[in-house]
Amino acid sequence: PGEMVHHAETSGTHQIGDEPLPVLAHVEPGRDASFRPRGFRVRIATLHSADRMARDELLTFARDAEVAGIESLWLPEVLGRDPFTLAGYLLANTTTLQIATGIANVYARDPAAMVAGASTLAEFSDGRFQLGLGVSNAMINKARGNPEWQPPRAKIESYVEAMRALNLTTPPITYPLFLAAHGPTMLATARRFADGANTYLMTLEHTRRARHSRSLPALNTVMFCLVEPDPNLAREIARKAVAPYIKLEYYHRVWHTLGFANRDFESGGSDALIDATVAHGDLSTIRQRVTAQFSAGATRVVVIPLASQGRPDLDLLTALANAP
Repeated sequence: PGEMVHHAETSGTHQIGDEPLPVLAHVEPGRDASFRPRGFRVRIATLHSADRMARDELLTFARDAEVAGIESLWLPEVLGRDPFTLAGYLLANTTTLQIATGIANVYARDPAAMVAGASTLAEFSDGRFQLGLGVSNAMINKARGNPEWQPPRAKIESYVEAMRALNLTTPPITYPLFLAAHGPTMLATARRFADGANTYLMTLEHTRRARHSRSLPALNTVMFCLVEPDPNLAREIARKAVAPYIKLEYYHRVWHTLGFANRDFESGGSDALIDATVAHGDLSTIRQRVTAQFSAGATRVVVIPLASQGRPDLDLLTALANAP
């Protein structure tokens, strides 16, 4: 949407397989020519909960991901560390790694605080910050002390409109803006109000439908990946990882449209559901699953690198980031 001032422009394309991928450029209106927009190739990112890692361990992970060629690190917001404070720390201690919120909860701060935080991070990092927004869910918001709950579409649209209407005293900094979306209503909102959508625990067919039927400018698919050749062990690990989501009704609604039935949501998820939403197997199999996401229309695959020992699998990220 051209009228928004707080998201990125698109300039040029790169190619992965047969699918052209946009290059997002961080453009800062009114800045002098010495402050140049930064373009980056949209490819492999990672998401990992910072709450489970000590400070130095997290920084080591971020720096290792940067060296490995990972394009961006996405920080969730649930009931732990503040993602903006953490993003500032990581941006100050890395050089090329993009840092993104995946997602920042719109119930956690007012629109002015959201814009001020994102703009400051983007400006002081030379354009290495990306903003992912979402409504989370009523249960998490109640646990955060926010019992108020509004219909997701109305909430996110009014929130982004309020962001757009602000007249802050800081320089007008732009940055990519993505909205968490799964169903057709929220995907349409992401197309109209942002630079694209973030999806989570969705199938390859969902990626294909979301990108092409909704004409999204960009689509970030968050994908659990696990190098484990034993399918039974892989499913056991995967079920533990996705347990918080399997019982959520708004996931069920979307999974129903993809051919799954209520029985697939029982006992931690059927084999069919786990296999469709979590990439597991040997490294070659996972590479094929990631490549298929790009071919289906994903512009970025955000990998959650599961491992049996509970720590992110950096070897997997390195292999995916440097795949031919």
